[in-house]
Amino acid sequence: MKYRFSFLIGLLILPGIALNAQAQDDHDHDKPAVATSPAQSVDQHDDHEDHDEHGNEEAHDEYAGHDEGESDLVVLTEAEIAEFGVVLDTAGPGRIRSEIVVPGEIAVNGDRIAHIFPRFTGVVKQVFKRIGDRVRTGDVLAVVESNEGLTPYNVTALMDGTVIDKEINVGEVHQGDRPAFIIADLDTVWVNLSIYQMHLAEVQTGQTAAITADHGINHVNGLISYVSPVVDEHTRTSIARVVLANPTGKWRPGLLIEGRIATDFYSAAVVVPKSAIFHMEDAEVVFVQTPDGFRSQPVTIGRTNHANAEIVSGLEAGQAYAAFGGFTIKAEMQKGSFGDGHAH
Repeated sequence: MKYRFSFLIGLLILPGIALNAQAQDDHDHDKPAVATSPAQSVDQHDDHEDHDEHGNEEAHDEYAGHDEGESDLVVLTEAEIAEFGVVLDTAGPGRIRSEIVVPGEIAVNGDRIAHIFPRFTGVVKQVFKRIGDRVRTGDVLAVVESNEGLTPYNVTALMDGTVIDKEINVGEVHQGDRPAFIIADLDTVWVNLSIYQMHLAEVQTGQTAAITADHGINHVNGLISYVSPVVDEHTRTSIARVVLANPTGKWRPGLLIEGRIATDFYSAAVVVPKSAIFHMEDAEVVFVQTPDGFRSQPVTIGRTNHANAEIVSGLEAGQAYAAFGGFTIKAEMQKGSFGDGHAH
């Protein structure tokens, strides 16, 4: 009887134990996996970070190389270079001209002008020439009837030139108190340059003066042949004069001009025209031609004038560069930075 009672108790307890074991087993399966050791956990984390960092570095290097390559070079064919007006030159030594810039005016050559007066007072009978007419020595300009004896006589040209003024008309009595005609030889003209007091010590005869007019359309060089010994009391300037050949007549008296007087010269190892220099990304650059294309070369600029600049560093003698027309290369390079154009 005792054994039967124990057996019954065992039957009741065993299912509970089995259910509790199953529940514990299910609970254990629901828990996340745990590293077998701290070292194993750290190694796995480091491996993950190393993989991320390596991937980021590769992506950064790839992007950096792409960005740098996009706008460094502009490739142009020979035909495109000619089409875009790019003019190539070789870097080399030159001279920088130190100069002063002054205003000026074209004037009649005072040594080649004639004022024509009638010899006697009388009535003007005929006038043959007018302002602008070209005349030769001995040409009859007008006929005046003298008041003494009522005898007509000719008023003639005393030199070859152009009539630039006329103060005589048919029917009037000319008293001879003013020129009837003014004739000037305009094949040469004077360029009168106004020199301010601060520059008087720098200007002397024999110096070269570059004369420009009409916003640079007309340009010519001449030598200063005269410097006035006095200063004008009203303008406080002195006159430096250039005698200029004027065979076509384009340098008309009264024309306002600009003069650049060379006062000194400086020799430099590398000199380029200012048209070759461009400002890009806070630097002055020159576009240098390489076997692979044009690249922007940062340079350091020394002495300059209105036309040329000394290159202190960045461009070596013998290098080929774009002396003119570089704005086209700059535009292509800027387009290349956005993935367009000829830049590579």
